[in-house]
Amino acid sequence: MKRLIFFWLLLISPILLAQPKETWRKLFNEKDLSGWKVLNGKARYEVQDKMIVGTTVANEPNSFLVTEEQFGDFILELEFKIDEGTNSGIQFRSESKADYQNGRVHGYQYEIDPTARAWTGGIYDEARRDWLYPLEYNPQAKKAFKAGQWNTARIESIGTTLRTYINGIPAAHVVDNKTLKGFIALQVHSVNTPEEAGKHVYFRNIRIHTSNPKSSPLDSIFVVNLIPNTLSDQELKNGLTLLWDGKTTNGWRGAYKEKFPDKGWIIEDGVLSVVKSGGGESVNGGDIVAVKQYGAFDLQFEFKLTEGANSGVKYFVTESEGNKGSAIGLEYQILDDTRHPDAKEGVVGNRTLASLYDLIPSVKIQRGQRKIGEWNQGRIVVHPDNRIEHWLNGYKVVEYQRGTPIYQALVARSKYAIWPNFGMADKGFILLQDHGDALSFRSIRIKELK
Repeated sequence: MKRLIFFWLLLISPILLAQPKETWRKLFNEKDLSGWKVLNGKARYEVQDKMIVGTTVANEPNSFLVTEEQFGDFILELEFKIDEGTNSGIQFRSESKADYQNGRVHGYQYEIDPTARAWTGGIYDEARRDWLYPLEYNPQAKKAFKAGQWNTARIESIGTTLRTYINGIPAAHVVDNKTLKGFIALQVHSVNTPEEAGKHVYFRNIRIHTSNPKSSPLDSIFVVNLIPNTLSDQELKNGLTLLWDGKTTNGWRGAYKEKFPDKGWIIEDGVLSVVKSGGGESVNGGDIVAVKQYGAFDLQFEFKLTEGANSGVKYFVTESEGNKGSAIGLEYQILDDTRHPDAKEGVVGNRTLASLYDLIPSVKIQRGQRKIGEWNQGRIVVHPDNRIEHWLNGYKVVEYQRGTPIYQALVARSKYAIWPNFGMADKGFILLQDHGDALSFRSIRIKELK
């Protein structure tokens, strides 16, 4: 037996030796700030007991202690601790350019948030696109941060995949190709009053692995994929498919029709757009529907408005009411609230952007608003128990349950009262509306829920 074991050890030893080992190196020498520099604000950064200690200074903008070295693919690990009453973050693949807001640091940020919001580990796009991955997408991760104690942050930045962890718990997962290389920086957040000055954030055991880094095994958390009309490995594992392939009309047809409309819709550069007609609902190309019907699902889509535009994404569309203009269904309203008169119609704003049209107004979150001409991320989640959510740019803005007495009362007081069992089909079509205004869709993804 001993000879057999010895034989197998000889056989597998070369294989074991050939396995690549993670090669870590320190980013901070634990003595001084060599290899780092301060940008933007004048917060204090000092070395104490092998730690970098950042201290807030009143009336200073966000300050950043920045690596002089640039990094593309890497795994970064460090420990941090933060005082109550302040905020911080870890920049990665970030930049500072003279021609961009006078050198303001911008790029991806691992959020450090000791407040009740608890978004530590979320991904923010500093001075650029705002929140990419608020932890409302992953509520379980909100429990991982330890207030007043040392926490471990891990950032995996490999190719177009950005993944974060807090104390070993997966926090955020973003797929994006906006910036593929940049510096790492430690933030001290701006404060405006003397009372807020003197708050501290501590960093220690800062190390990085850059030699052919490998991602952690896939998990099951929500993915924000900002590369149009694609699916990442984790999205595929999570059960998502493309509802629109980004190139053709395959899988779609006109509402009440057998084929895709001959006019009124165009596909160009991975974007599906309604052609402005100047008319009303469905007078040009008309609405389009996905050919498959869905019951419980998670639908994700991007949309871009033009000035004054009106449209919607409808679900549980049955086409049972006959061909009378736009098909009937529950509707995620898409609207330029500022310029389109429909925003002032209905009751208490229930015809505004992301509302359940004519039934429930969406919560208005300023940071969730995008300018006209910018892409928005919409999401409709229909749970198997008929709970339904509308999301806009990372924020849940509508939540209801169809079939309840409250739901029935809302329908009875709406324009839908004339339709028996409105919105109550077991399954229905998903519809993109032609309201006569120019607007665009892309990255339409769906997951069936069970």
